[in-house]
Amino acid sequence: MPFLRKNSLVYLFRTLGPALLYTMSVILLAGQVCGQESSSRPEDQAQSTGAPKSMDALATAARSVEASGPSAALRDVLLAACSQDGAGFSRFLTARSRQSFERLTPAARVALMKRFVLLNVPGKASASANPAGRPVVRCETPDVTTEMSLGGADVRDNVAFLPMELRDANDSTNVSVHQVNMGMVREDGQWRLLSLGLLLLDLPALEVEWDSAESDANESNALDNLKKLAEAVEVYRRTYSSLPESLTNLGPAPAVVPPKAGVAAKSIPATPAATHEAAGLVDSDLASGSKDGYIFRIVIAGASALGAPAKYELAATPSAYGRTGKKSFFRDSDGTFHAGDHQGAVGSRSDPTV
Repeated sequence: MPFLRKNSLVYLFRTLGPALLYTMSVILLAGQVCGQESSSRPEDQAQSTGAPKSMDALATAARSVEASGPSAALRDVLLAACSQDGAGFSRFLTARSRQSFERLTPAARVALMKRFVLLNVPGKASASANPAGRPVVRCETPDVTTEMSLGGADVRDNVAFLPMELRDANDSTNVSVHQVNMGMVREDGQWRLLSLGLLLLDLPALEVEWDSAESDANESNALDNLKKLAEAVEVYRRTYSSLPESLTNLGPAPAVVPPKAGVAAKSIPATPAATHEAAGLVDSDLASGSKDGYIFRIVIAGASALGAPAKYELAATPSAYGRTGKKSFFRDSDGTFHAGDHQGAVGSRSDPTV
């Protein structure tokens, strides 16, 4: 399927870039691996000397493989990634990676999780077992369902490698199939994510890389959003002959059902009714004063907020300086926009114009 081909695990490696570093220790450990399960292929069937095993026997085999160990941990990683459950996902990261994951912005955390299941939206996650008792994870969305089949774990001491086959569940031609070995490491008695293939999952390095990329995008969005607020304030001024007391006055208007004689209220469509308290000029995020990693403020600059002579200032500052952005943006009372690095503090009209 085109979406899966575009978002293959090769694409994941390219997306994460240098943050996923080659490590010879992983390669050496892979060469020393000692297989402790009957098979390492996802599609292998349960061995039998006679008739196929009963469902009870298969369930017992599944429990014996999944109850503990790296297979169960990787299964739960994929279930959490499918539903974009950040808390569940972070449970299976090493302590070092978990700290970095929790510092990532929500958007960056979701971006990482969705690459494990190759889906852009949260899905309905479910787990089952194949005839050999190996875990099979399905991630179902309205548009596509991915299926991830795990092979037997090759375990040596505190390191394990598991083959994983990821495919479009509706692909009968196997065009969408991707195969990769997943690495797990035992830390404090629990199995955690170590690598994708022979690439070490280094979230601390990834954290720095993603912060930089997201910061640039947030700064660009912040200036655009500040200009949207300025336009909304001017529309509000022309409509109500005063400036808004706060940004919330610019937000979405509540839906109101107009009365109509002889017609049940529930059959009449509700329409937004703009007022000076909720003018419907910006989205709810901007009206709340927080969007795309920036905090927005409005200040009345003068003794009066009434009429055309009234003046105001707007400011946008990074919500987490250095992570969501570095520049502070400022719209002065004359309508000029400025930008400068104030270590997260509010900017001023003395900053360079933009």
